[in-house]
Order: sequence, then structure tokens, then C-alpha cells
Amino acid sequence: MYRYLFLDLDGTLTDSKEGILNSLRYAFEKMGEPVPDEETLLQFIGPPLQDSYMRYCGFTPAQAEEGIRLFRERYVPIGKFENAAAPGMREFMIRMRARGYVLALASSKPEMMCRPICEKFGFTPLLSAITGSPPEVDWEKEDVIRETMRRLGLTEAQRREILMVGDRKFDVLGAKACGIDCVGVEFFGYADPGELEGAGALAVVRTAEELEAFILSQESQ
Repeated sequence: MYRYLFLDLDGTLTDSKEGILNSLRYAFEKMGEPVPDEETLLQFIGPPLQDSYMRYCGFTPAQAEEGIRLFRERYVPIGKFENAAAPGMREFMIRMRARGYVLALASSKPEMMCRPICEKFGFTPLLSAITGSPPEVDWEKEDVIRETMRRLGLTEAQRREILMVGDRKFDVLGAKACGIDCVGVEFFGYADPGELEGAGALAVVRTAEELEAFILSQESQ
């Protein structure tokens, strides 16, 4: 039975598309680079920015660092608030807390950006830990999960009590690297078709209600 729910932020607790895409376009324009089409830009939602710049745009590490700097130049003061809460997720969190589950944020987004977003949507009082990447570093999901475990005082022996919830393969693969189960969510369609299943998600759900039903179905196992 799961006791700890580790929740991703972008694409899971919030629909962050508008702020991320606007800030990416700003960064490409500032660099004098062609702005990729929206389909490509959507691939940036989820994985670390440096990986996305290099994978989807062929940037060198130095170019990727500059792209991150310019992205944050707009995203930190403006873009992080151009988002919306995922339908039903705050209510889901309230009900899970009432049932005794411990909730924690586990996001690759810089922690300094995660905190004001969680405050904005009323998630903060429901979370026992808010974990993101350190300043100027984009952690892999595996690093974020291990740090979340450390902050909650969890040991390796408690891995089977933890469930990661995220919307991209990076959440699934990071959880798998830590020996943790992961449920994939398809709230906003940021993952490619079959991406979550292919990465090994335990289940894939499309609403907060489906997510809750799956977790509750595991209580007797």
C-alpha cells in the first residue's frame, strides 16, 4: 500500500503551457535563433531545459546555458504565473491528506519557482515537502526524487510505499531508477502517444478522479 505521493508540477498539478511557451519564444528571439513550431516547444514541458535545448534544437552546452538564462529572464517575473491549476487536483490532494497520505512536490523545475506557484494555487499547506532543482542547476527526476525522500526522512526500505505521479516519461524513468512505482497522467496531452506506457508507467489516468480511484484501489493490496 502506498503512503507517500510524490507529485510533479508542470503538466500534473498545473497547466504551465502558456508561461513556458511564451518564455521559450522570448529566449529564442533574444538569441536570434528561429523559433521552433509549437509541437517542438511542447516537448520542453517536463524534462530539464538544458536537455531539451540540446535534444530538440541541436544547441551546444554553452548555447543551452544561454537559452536557460534568457528563458528565466522572462519566466521568473512573468511566465511562472501564466498557468492554471489542473482541474480537480487540489481537491484530490485535500482528500488524500484526509485519508492519511503524505504529499510532496517532486519537480525538476527550480525550487525557487516551484514555491510561489504552489502558494498561488493553495498547494503549499497540503505538501509536506516542496522539492525542486537547486539554483542554476536542472536536476534529473531521479535526483529530485532522492532529495524528496531525504527531506521526508524516508529510507530505501520504504520505496514500495512511495508513488510518483507525473505526466512525462522522465517522471516514470526517474521513479524506476529509484525503485519506485509511477502513475502517468494525461491531463493536458504533453506526452507523445504511448510515451508513458512505453516508459513503464504502472497505469495512465486522464483525470484527478481516475487518479484517486487508482490509488484507492491499491489500498487493499
